[in-house]
Amino acid sequence: MSPTDKFIIGVDVGTGSARAGVFSVDGKLLGSAAHAIAMNKPKPDFVEQDSENIWQSVCQSVRDALAKSNIAADQVAAIGFDATCSLVIRDTDNRPLGVTPGGADNWDVIVWMDHRAIREAEECTKTGTKVLEYIGGTMSPEMELPKLMWLKRHHRQNWDKMGAAYDLADFLSFRATGSDDRSCCTITCKWTYLAHQDDPWDRAFLDQIGLDDFPGKAGINRKALGVGDLIGNLSDQGAAELGLTTDCVVGAGLIDAHAGALGTLGEYLDGNLDERFAMIAGTSTCHMALSSEPRFIKGVWGPYFGAIAPGLWLNEGGQSATGALLDHIVAMHPFSHNMGRDAHKLAGEKLMPRMMETPDLAPRLHVLPDFHGNRSPLADSEALGVISGLSLDQSEESFLDLYWATACAIAYGTRHIIDALNATGYEIKHIHLSGGHTASPVLVKLYADVTGCNVVMSDCAEPVLLGSAMLGAAALDPEGGLALASRRMAGKETIHAPDQTAKDAHDRRYAIFHKLHTHRQELDAMVAG
Repeated sequence: MSPTDKFIIGVDVGTGSARAGVFSVDGKLLGSAAHAIAMNKPKPDFVEQDSENIWQSVCQSVRDALAKSNIAADQVAAIGFDATCSLVIRDTDNRPLGVTPGGADNWDVIVWMDHRAIREAEECTKTGTKVLEYIGGTMSPEMELPKLMWLKRHHRQNWDKMGAAYDLADFLSFRATGSDDRSCCTITCKWTYLAHQDDPWDRAFLDQIGLDDFPGKAGINRKALGVGDLIGNLSDQGAAELGLTTDCVVGAGLIDAHAGALGTLGEYLDGNLDERFAMIAGTSTCHMALSSEPRFIKGVWGPYFGAIAPGLWLNEGGQSATGALLDHIVAMHPFSHNMGRDAHKLAGEKLMPRMMETPDLAPRLHVLPDFHGNRSPLADSEALGVISGLSLDQSEESFLDLYWATACAIAYGTRHIIDALNATGYEIKHIHLSGGHTASPVLVKLYADVTGCNVVMSDCAEPVLLGSAMLGAAALDPEGGLALASRRMAGKETIHAPDQTAKDAHDRRYAIFHKLHTHRQELDAMVAG
């Protein structure tokens, strides 16, 4: 088979679906498919999934994408996986173990957004251990160690049965190959693994939080693989279930947002990255900045060594609810109930002409977007949202104003994170946007106008899938590595420049945004006594 006859598959498992895309070696998307995955919410703040259901959705998506692209199974030379940073729990025979007392064992995944371990995360933060410096100073309940602490305390029966624990992307690689090798991305970003050290675990910290037995019990006993390193070929079972052949190789995976960062920043890995910032925006938003040296930023995760590409440090900011917040606002306002299923699209069609004429559509209406906590840069998982300036109006104009003010607040949250990054040596001028927000002209315009940055979007319809495919391409060419593979597959870009006439209005609203943060914190202090 000549190089031009080879094709690469990227697989992305998000919060609600598994997707697969078939790519040529030069990055052209030939076909893609998606299948929904199930979710269970047994209690407030508990969010679970079924790893076998996820794997079956992955397999069906791969088969369907192959059929749509008209590519034969034996033409697929490599595959890469990305997934949400959800925690998969298995027993000593690698069978599912339920993660909630009284629940069924098939619900063996604690989803990234699950906040059951807030108290455990706070305990980790109170230790003041040095490892916290590499996660922005504060442990998040969205990371894996607090969740494992919770499991050990509240579901000891299944903790004792546990034989392996995986970040979801590593679980997919395991199902595909039979290898339990872990990616540097997953365990560095979510498990306090310090990839830049000879001994990557802070043993004293693990002992302090009662997880001294965790690396062995979770099955993490070997050095992590670099992103895109060759894990191995598909196993007989993996190939059969995916509809591929055992000649297909697998590259070490990524967390889903990190795959979006690679898909949009991949061609710049060898250049000056201080001016570039990847933003992967959907249900939540992740913000990725890469540098050649470590930068320590309060409230921003990292610096993580090698978490997106070998030799580079990653700083990762985030907003826990962005698309989910707009969904909530749509559901909350009475007028939107008459707009049908596509309220976001209709709101955008009505708002864009108004935004072109008037920079501030609702001068007295302001929103703090922390309805699911503030991940960055305040690192306050118990922060709450605020809406200031509501009246009794339930009209279309009232709905559009609230939708716009909420979208502004989401953009101000991104500006807040960029300000924190720039204070440590970054000079962000270009936002490389991927994810669901690329379909919203309202958000694209606001991200540019609010931050003063160019918003850059890949012409590839699926940049997250492209990032995963880059992993497979890197595994095919270990000598060239990830940087060369990414450069070869990178597509063209479209640039959206900021509207300078909107600057004064957004600067004023951004100042109010900070005032709201201050006032909310003062009120919380009064409530706490």
